[in-house]
Amino acid sequence: MKLRLVLFILLTILAVPFASAQKQPNKKAAATKAEQTKSRRIVYDMAEGETAKHTGLMRQLNNIKRGWPDAQIEVVVHGKALSLLVTDKTTQAPAIKALQEKGVNFVACENTMRMQKVEKDQLLPGVPTVPMGIGEIITKQDEGWGYIKF
Repeated sequence: MKLRLVLFILLTILAVPFASAQKQPNKKAAATKAEQTKSRRIVYDMAEGETAKHTGLMRQLNNIKRGWPDAQIEVVVHGKALSLLVTDKTTQAPAIKALQEKGVNFVACENTMRMQKVEKDQLLPGVPTVPMGIGEIITKQDEGWGYIKF
């Protein structure tokens, strides 16, 4: 009788890990499917004025849109980065236009524009403004958007 009880306990102990291992792939597959359909919202904080940084940003945005075509992306441009959106200063106009066509939203900070004496008509086509760049970023974070400092 004791031998049967010991055997039963041993078999139960051995069977539990196998049973849970069999369920893992289903959970993993479900997680992968949920991952693919998850709505992604990302706000970029762009304050760097260097052309190399602007080029890197364009590359990263294209990579994200390639991997997650439905991702909502907003790039908040302020500080030294404002030149990225000024028609006669930017080196990225074609890249920005292509990204806008993919749904990426670039916005310019009005506080920075005032300080740098840039008018709205000097911005690239399709670039709206926000009163305060940092305020826009905080609002997006409050709404659950992921944050990337670039």
